[in-house]
Amino acid sequence: MIRVSDLNAALRFFRDGLGLREVRRREVPQGRFTLVFLGADETPDAEIELTYNWPGPDAGAREDYGSARNFGHLAFRVDDIYATCARLQSMGVIINRPPRDGHMAFVRSPDLISIELLQKGDALPPAEPWASMPNTGTW
Repeated sequence: MIRVSDLNAALRFFRDGLGLREVRRREVPQGRFTLVFLGADETPDAEIELTYNWPGPDAGAREDYGSARNFGHLAFRVDDIYATCARLQSMGVIINRPPRDGHMAFVRSPDLISIELLQKGDALPPAEPWASMPNTGTW
């Protein structure tokens, strides 16, 4: 489970950026939260649960989840690490650790969850702009 501060931004990242699909959603008005379960076609039994806590009566009051570093990270195998990084980058996502080796990259979700991207199968041959791109920020 990942707590998210902006459900639309989180869905854009995980669904549109990483290619996960929404499996089911549960709105809980009495508890003032929404649960969204996301899955990948390759692993239908594994899901990520996004928990969105609705704002209180003061619409500006939101819980601060911090940098989320205490969570660790999620890892996803992707068909083409370069294409995935390019798609995320075009969406404004910073590639914190570029896939210089054609095998591994790190990005962060809108709620600062570290996401490791791993190339399925063998590493791709090093390619620009990734091969010479420096690390940015933390992951």
